[in-house]
Formats: sequence, C-alpha cells, structure tokens
Amino acid sequence: MKLQRVSLIGFGEAGGILGHDLVARGVVVHAYDHGIHDPARRETLLARAGQADVQLFDSAPAAVAHAQLVISAVTAASAFQVARDIGPYLHSGQVFMDINSVAPATKQAAAEALDAFGVAYLDAAVMAPVPPKRIATPILLGGSGALEWQTLLAGVGFDSKVVAAEVGVASAIKMCRSIMIKGLEALTSECLSTARQYGAEALVLDSLHRSFPSMGWDAQQPHYLISRVAEHGLRRAEEMHEVAKTVADVGLQPSMSEAIAHTQRALVEAMAARGIAYREPFVWQALVDELYPSFF
Repeated sequence: MKLQRVSLIGFGEAGGILGHDLVARGVVVHAYDHGIHDPARRETLLARAGQADVQLFDSAPAAVAHAQLVISAVTAASAFQVARDIGPYLHSGQVFMDINSVAPATKQAAAEALDAFGVAYLDAAVMAPVPPKRIATPILLGGSGALEWQTLLAGVGFDSKVVAAEVGVASAIKMCRSIMIKGLEALTSECLSTARQYGAEALVLDSLHRSFPSMGWDAQQPHYLISRVAEHGLRRAEEMHEVAKTVADVGLQPSMSEAIAHTQRALVEAMAARGIAYREPFVWQALVDELYPSFF
C-alpha cells in the first residue's frame, strides 16, 4: 500500500508545511481549518492552500471523507475535541495521526473515542520545530499500527521512529522534554529581562557562557530562546498546561510546568497590552526595552 490521500485538520504553520511537502511528493491533500469561517483569516488560508495545491474545505467531514490518513495539527486545547468530534465521520480502515502536543491521558482518551468507530490511532510526537526540516522533522510514533505506518510515512518523506506499541509513551517523551525546552525559554526571558533593568545583561551572559560554553550564550541563543516565547507563547502555554497534566497524572506536583505556562503567556500578553507585534529580525534587548521602561 502507498500513501496517496491525506487530510489535514488544522492548516496553520505545521499543517501548511506538511500539506505543501506531501503534495510535492505526489500525495493528494485535503484540509480543513476552523479559521475558514473567520473573514479575517479566510483569504490567508485560501491563499496558503492555493500555493501548496491543497484543496481546502469548508467542513471537516468533507475534508476527511476519502483520506487514508487524517493528520490532526490543531492547538493543544482543542486536540481532544477534534478527535472526538471527527470520529462519526471516519470509518474503519482510516488512520488518525495526532501530532498535537498533549498529555498521554489526552491522547489515550482520543484513541478510545476513535476506536468506537473502528479508526486506528497514531500517537505522534513532533520532537523539534517544524519549519527548519519541514516534513523530515523527527517524529516519535506509538500505537498498535505504528510499525506499518512508519514505513508508509517514510515513503513520502517523514522521519519517524516507533517507540511503543501503545498510545501515550511518545507523548510522554515530548511532554517531559517540553519541561526543559519551554522552561529554558521562560527562564531566559525572565533572567535577561531582569538583568537588562540592572544594566547587568552583558556580565550575566558572559557568566552563562563561561559555565556552558557550548550553548551559544555569547551569540544567538538568547535571541532565539526569547523569540520562541514572543512568537509562540500562547501556543506554548497551552502545551505546558498539558505538560502539567502529564506530571499531575502520575502524582507529582507540576510546580515548574505551571510556572512556565504562566511565564510564556505573560510575555505575549504584555506585548499585546502595549501593542507590540512580533517582528524579525528579532533582538531580545529591543523587545525588553519596549516592554519594560527602565526601572532606574
């Protein structure tokens, strides 16, 4: 069997990239994004679909009707609802690949909901930002049919690795990693925003570089880490709420995860309150100076 027909639920950054790259490899791609009903977003979505040669539908049931594989690429907050609501419109033989960053229990609940309709479920954890490597971004897979689908996905350019036969393990790996990755972003934002107020950022960065010389504290690392919050903080905060659930579900206190979610969201909300838009090239000092007038 070859992978010939894919439907995307969610046609944002990740969905748009995957759609474009799948079409380039000869796959027929259909898509649905709830933003199609928002006049402010409709033209952007239609233009993106047109550039990728993806057919964008006005409803999810129409988009998934003939797909072999349905890829869910929505927000963490809506991931379970999408899986639950699309179930009645899918049929046995179709596979639902959930690439959303959510807790293992959330994915297990989604898999259970789809199993009632005879639909196989792939737990897929995207382990790096999608734009640099695009369809070849590393993905961890879990689920009863993961080995078979790893081969099919490789045939159209995906770089996937099976880590478990059950749903939840791949997601757990991603969630635990996010404590460190999103946490480092949040720590850097708070650390350097404070240091800048004291005129101490150069010496703080020099100290960090001396302690961790391979991390790039003397180059682009601070700009990159803070830029991730400034550009994607709301989405990252949603993911960190799912990380907190992951931690709490095994009886631990998600103190750090909750604090990271708050810090990620707070920076973006502070930008919005001052009418500051994310822009490139991104310079963290410029953003901090706009956000926080000098304390001294």
